[in-house]
Amino acid sequence: MSKYKRLTNEEIEKTYKMIKKFHNKFLKKHGVKLPKLKQKNKFTKDALVMVYLVQDYPNTRRVSKTELTQFVREYYPDTPDVQQGRHLGAQGGWWIIAGGRDNIVEDLPRGTYKLHDLEKPYPSFKRGHRITQTGNWEKLKAQYGSRCATCGSEDGQLHLHWPATKTKLQKAHMNPCKPLRAGNIIPQCQKCNRGDRNRWIYDEKGRVIKLSDPSVIKNCSKEVRQKVYRILHKEFKGKNPHAKK
Repeated sequence: MSKYKRLTNEEIEKTYKMIKKFHNKFLKKHGVKLPKLKQKNKFTKDALVMVYLVQDYPNTRRVSKTELTQFVREYYPDTPDVQQGRHLGAQGGWWIIAGGRDNIVEDLPRGTYKLHDLEKPYPSFKRGHRITQTGNWEKLKAQYGSRCATCGSEDGQLHLHWPATKTKLQKAHMNPCKPLRAGNIIPQCQKCNRGDRNRWIYDEKGRVIKLSDPSVIKNCSKEVRQKVYRILHKEFKGKNPHAKK
């Protein structure tokens, strides 16, 4: 891995202009947002990270999070740990490879990043990334490519995991504790949108992020229940859950 490289303000601005040209030509139409170069006359952290990762494009190199942090600290000395490499990738739509994330392009060590392409968006990036809070069911399905947000099966086609079943997308709660209305709906196939889904809270990509029904803990192994107990015992400092506040 190459050593840390300092960049002048002129080099940063010149590199940003190059990134902007690629963005306007290839990525803007996919909903990928270009970070602002400056805010209040200071280079933004997102722009600094993009500029550093794009050096010598298309022959970019792997860069450690430590190296990125060192570079950003030249402009933001109090920055504890740079997270922009990850956010600009899967969330922002820029095709940035993150080490240790099972990427399909290149095997990188954990804690490293590499800009892969300025002409294509990150493979799993959805246009605009954030799903709009639409009450139009057909429009919402279209934002997911007419596929189940959880398993990826396509509406009207054979199910990916149940070959004898035709996929039918249904309106499913992201959070079953809230009403089924715009902003709390993801499309799920009839298999993923089954009864036990009420145990989970999903994000807009159909991934389980939280428990909705705490009783699911009872179905876990004794070892898992003990770990959960230790976590909660520490958080609540051993207080009796039935004690008055």
